[in-house]
Amino acid sequence: MLKFNISSGKRIEFIDITRKIEEYVSTSGIESGIAYIYTPHTTSAITINENADPSVKYDINRFLEKIIPYKGEYTHFEGNSDAHIKSSLVGCSEFVFVEKGTFLLGTWQGIFFCEFDGPRNRTVYVKILKN
Repeated sequence: MLKFNISSGKRIEFIDITRKIEEYVSTSGIESGIAYIYTPHTTSAITINENADPSVKYDINRFLEKIIPYKGEYTHFEGNSDAHIKSSLVGCSEFVFVEKGTFLLGTWQGIFFCEFDGPRNRTVYVKILKN
């Protein structure tokens, strides 16, 4: 299993982790399987989306902020309720098929760590299950 740390620099940030995970997959020697990507934090998430145009990350964040504002009518006392809700909606994990030793991602797809309550130091786990 791969475990790596991420340091976010902003409160909300989408960090492309595709290359790091691809390197792990290629050095694992596994030809066919499933890579599970998981983060054990309640105010962050993992998602797969377009990584060619940076405006996609901006649009996702802008939409999430519109429907789940930072300052809303929340009862959670820590002041980061929006981050918890965004994390729940986006999800803390993704999986990607591995075939012939490489990811089966679409041409424009990338894997992103989503920070919703930064800046923070976070952890991501990747486990490949062999077919």
